[in-house]
Amino acid sequence: MIIQVCVGSSCCLKGSYEIVEFLQKAVADNHLDADVTLAGSFCSGRCNRIGVTIFVDDDVYTGVTPDTISAFFNEKVLVPLNAERK
Repeated sequence: MIIQVCVGSSCCLKGSYEIVEFLQKAVADNHLDADVTLAGSFCSGRCNRIGVTIFVDDDVYTGVTPDTISAFFNEKVLVPLNAERK
C-alpha cells in the first residue's frame, strides 16, 4: 500500500506535517513497515478548504485533518490490510 500525503503549501497550512508524523508513528506502532510506503506529494490540484489531500494507492481523499487522521488510518489503512491478510 502506498500512502501519499500532499505537502503543498495549502495542505501544509492545514496540518500535513502533523498528519505525516501521525502516519509515521502509526505505521511503526502497527508493524506495517513492510506493507506501507509513506511518501509526500506536491499539490495535486485537489485542494480542500477543510484539510489535507491523501492518496491511498489509487484512491484520493480530501479534507483529512489532524483531528480525523486516526479514524482515517483505521478505516482506510488498517481495515484493508487486515482483510488482505485473511
